[in-house]
Amino acid sequence: MSSIPKILVVDDEEDILEILRYNLEKEGFQVKTACDGPTAIEKATEFEPNLIILDIMMPGMDGIEVCQKLRSMPKFDQTIIAFLTARSEAFTQISALDSGGDDFINKPIKPNVLKSRINALLRRQSSGGGQLANEVIKFGDLEIDNEQFKVSVGNVDAGLAKKEFELLSLLASKPGKVFKRNEILSKIWGKDVIVGDRTIDVHIRKLREKIGEDYIQTMKGVGYKFEF
Repeated sequence: MSSIPKILVVDDEEDILEILRYNLEKEGFQVKTACDGPTAIEKATEFEPNLIILDIMMPGMDGIEVCQKLRSMPKFDQTIIAFLTARSEAFTQISALDSGGDDFINKPIKPNVLKSRINALLRRQSSGGGQLANEVIKFGDLEIDNEQFKVSVGNVDAGLAKKEFELLSLLASKPGKVFKRNEILSKIWGKDVIVGDRTIDVHIRKLREKIGEDYIQTMKGVGYKFEF
């Protein structure tokens, strides 16, 4: 099997497909395209891509339904699915994540942003999407040491509190994945502990103060994700 990442792009607009194909092939990826939902499922089954870029708004079978069908097949359990959308409404993003999506790529598409996002998503897959336990992980000058519960920025201890460390470790365990608020609350504070959304916001603000503004992104009305 080739080690070159395979990407399937699904959109009902031919010009979008050509733009994405051109930019992704220029980066060395193997690329196939589909212009509707049924074709996307057929090609995904044959091509077995590492990553699927999937438009939400398509006639007939929309992107959310395509994602649901793919996620019902065990062979796509580890496939990264990023929704391509010009819509920013929170309910659309929540529905997309609930269907099994991992991230969003916004239209209009900027090649440099696309390249960065794709690489971040593929890094997540290559790491197996696992937790960062019992190892030291580096993202640029940011170092996360899960054995010592320590985070350093430029070799300087960031001085994170326990919950701040746990929150950062969770987000960084799957770069590019959008963690919804209820998932964060459940995994960091537990289902039996009653805390509000404001608790997450405060911890995110403190993390940004200590490690910098660039690593943690807010998906308004949905949750947070780690980007590198």
